[in-house]
Amino acid sequence: MKIKNQMLALANLSVVRFAAIAVLGLSLAGCGGSGADTEANPVPPPPTSGGNYGGPLPATPEVQAFRTGFWEPALKEAGCDSCHNAGGQAPTFLRTDDVNMAFQQANTVVNQQNPSQSRLVTKVASGHNCWKGNDLAACESIMTRWITNWVGAADSGGRQIQLQEPAPVDPGSRRRFPGPNEPEAALFEDIYKKLDLWCSGCHQANSATAQSPYFAAGGLPENTARVEPTSDAFKQAYIASIPKMNLDDPAASRFVVRLRNEKHNCFNDCEADATELQALIQAMADDIDPIDIPAEQVVSKAVTLYNGTLASGGNRYENNLIALYEFKAGQGLIAADTSGVAPAADLTLFGDVSWVGGYGINIRGGRAQASTTTSRKFHQLITATGEYSIEAWVVPGNVTQEDARIVSYSGSAMTRNFTLGQQLYNYEFFARSSATDANGETMLSTDDDAERLQAALQHVVMTFDPINGRRIYVNGEFTGDVDGAGGGTLDSWDNSFAFVLGSEVGGTVGKWQGVVRLVAIHNRALNLAQVQQNFQAGVGQKFFLLFGISHIIDVPRSYIVFEAEQYDSASYLFHRPKYFSLDAQAMPGNIPLKGMRIGVNGAEAVVGQAYRLLDTAITNDLYSPATGQLLSSVGTIIPVEQGPEFDEFFLCFDQLGTELHPCAAFTPGVPPAPVFGDNASDIGVKLFDAINATMTAITGVSPNNEKVKATYASVRQSLPAVHDINGYLSSHQTSVAQLALQYCSVLVDDTTLRGQFFGGVDFAGQLATPNTTPVTTTADVDLVANGTAVVNILHDKMVGNVQTQPDVAGLTTDVGNLIKTLCTPALGGQTCGGNRTRDVIKAACGATLGSAATLVQ
Repeated sequence: MKIKNQMLALANLSVVRFAAIAVLGLSLAGCGGSGADTEANPVPPPPTSGGNYGGPLPATPEVQAFRTGFWEPALKEAGCDSCHNAGGQAPTFLRTDDVNMAFQQANTVVNQQNPSQSRLVTKVASGHNCWKGNDLAACESIMTRWITNWVGAADSGGRQIQLQEPAPVDPGSRRRFPGPNEPEAALFEDIYKKLDLWCSGCHQANSATAQSPYFAAGGLPENTARVEPTSDAFKQAYIASIPKMNLDDPAASRFVVRLRNEKHNCFNDCEADATELQALIQAMADDIDPIDIPAEQVVSKAVTLYNGTLASGGNRYENNLIALYEFKAGQGLIAADTSGVAPAADLTLFGDVSWVGGYGINIRGGRAQASTTTSRKFHQLITATGEYSIEAWVVPGNVTQEDARIVSYSGSAMTRNFTLGQQLYNYEFFARSSATDANGETMLSTDDDAERLQAALQHVVMTFDPINGRRIYVNGEFTGDVDGAGGGTLDSWDNSFAFVLGSEVGGTVGKWQGVVRLVAIHNRALNLAQVQQNFQAGVGQKFFLLFGISHIIDVPRSYIVFEAEQYDSASYLFHRPKYFSLDAQAMPGNIPLKGMRIGVNGAEAVVGQAYRLLDTAITNDLYSPATGQLLSSVGTIIPVEQGPEFDEFFLCFDQLGTELHPCAAFTPGVPPAPVFGDNASDIGVKLFDAINATMTAITGVSPNNEKVKATYASVRQSLPAVHDINGYLSSHQTSVAQLALQYCSVLVDDTTLRGQFFGGVDFAGQLATPNTTPVTTTADVDLVANGTAVVNILHDKMVGNVQTQPDVAGLTTDVGNLIKTLCTPALGGQTCGGNRTRDVIKAACGATLGSAATLVQ
């Protein structure tokens, strides 16, 4: 009631003010942490540029490809030539005296069939002189890209994926964490006390320097020896701690490694602190029995997510890539540009920006911005071609954001080279050219009625070229929106601007909220086929997981292959399972497959068993040695338990080939963890179509009335799109007021409708008169019988006699005072009578119709 009454007061006040302005002169039709630092690799000396090379020319086209694709960019950025140059440490793959000899040396440490498995890549990925500091994933990606640019992919324009056969591992014999509501969760108590003592300064939600995850949540009260394991604070800390502990190998726990190896905020002595925490985790593990899978179960071999073949960005079109942000680091304040095109326009994270599991950043009012110096490459490389593409995988936080900037290359709120923005349900494309102004206007927007932008993971591409101008693609489809400005040149571009995600430069205006999973800038306009290729490649930390089944069906090198990824910080996405043999000569014959389930850490997952009713057969007719046999086109979500580094997956089959045994007989999995946070309100607001339908039902005015239909079309995108009352904004109330006033205007102007609705009201008579002189407040004015009748009818037909709704006296206070004000010259109104009476009744009607009395549900 308190929330609703507050909303009613605010809504009525807003509508009253809006109605008063409308009556007094506006036409209704016109309303349209501190501590020890982590250890880092030594920073290599500045690289030697290959731009002044004076040695022998490349002897073959392949050496020339090596020079342009790998040698020159590595010399500019990586700094490896400080050791691996002529006369230096072998292999001398960046020697600057002879590119042909460098080529020969590079071939000894490069896998041309699978660049990501090259010795050069695995070396930097393990921490060997990564020129990006601790962002090893960035160095790995860039090195892989340089090698790929050298060895091929020119025809397909992208990275290719080759499945890597995993080592066979039997599932089971794993310890599982008890659920947070199980009594055994109390085993975490001693660990919790230590985390609270050491880590609550940062890893607690109410800390002045709060840092997620909150594994020290709540905190122990002073002089209290024990915290109740049943408390929400204990459960929240326990759930956040599970991915940081390894019950099967406590020394490998992230908590322990963070102290022992990375020297992170040690309490006393890093080694002693790590040993103490390891012993506490070991004590918890000793009290938890490992789970063994019964021998009769029909189960595959086991893999972890990181045992899979990395498929991120596989088969993407990237021939003209000049900047790429994959957000792989997962920590820190820098999001690296992994395009391999110098200079790297790395992004610095400002304000409320956090990392998302499975690659990505969550922007909640902050921004990610490059320097103006490194941003100049966008000006240089794009103006050279006269065309470009902005590509992004995004999850908008909501569909109510207005004038929000997702990706921008700009100088201020009113000057830019390009911007990908959000306006409610629309994507907007600002592009500066000879056909537009310095702000990139007139901007190109997706069609209002199409509602292309949704609060879901979407692939958005915006292209510009001199002939077609701007085009917008969403989820692999051209939206059909036509650029009225046409093409043009980019001569007016400004090279002093900065590249930024989540707001305008500076971060004070244009704020956007949502998750960004990938951003790529190309200095050519992608065509539809290339856009669709990148959409099909997907986004995130994706893997092909190969579950070995040769020990069950006796077909060599046989696997059930899943596409899998860490969907977010709490779940994995498994989809498109297929049968495949890495033996090109093998054929399956005829293999029945029934009831496939996904197991995690020795037990069947509690939720997400989308394949438990699968009933099919793997046959020679359906199997292709090149692509395998698709078993299902659906996907499913599996909860994270210990995190992607430790969670071990396997498959169980009710039947596979001649082996037959029901899966669900073994130990159940861990129940899903509860979600902590503020309780959701038990009331909400109606959505846009429901609001329109409500106003139609109350007033009797047809929604197809020309004036009503036009007003609804103009304000529809500004009406509430979610039921959450906490998301109700002043902009929503303004649009509600416009629509309510239009309905009431049509109602009052139609003599038949108003006679049916306001029976007995004199539409030319008085509504209120002064009761004292002089008049200074509404208390000095009384409603006459005609005005009281208006209020009573509005209450009866719009509010109703419901206990949780305002009573007649409450409505008289709000709407009655509006009538008194508008009918009294001393209060700024005019004496009512004739047309004035009708206008004031419209205002009173609109104030009631657009209030919380009709909006809340």
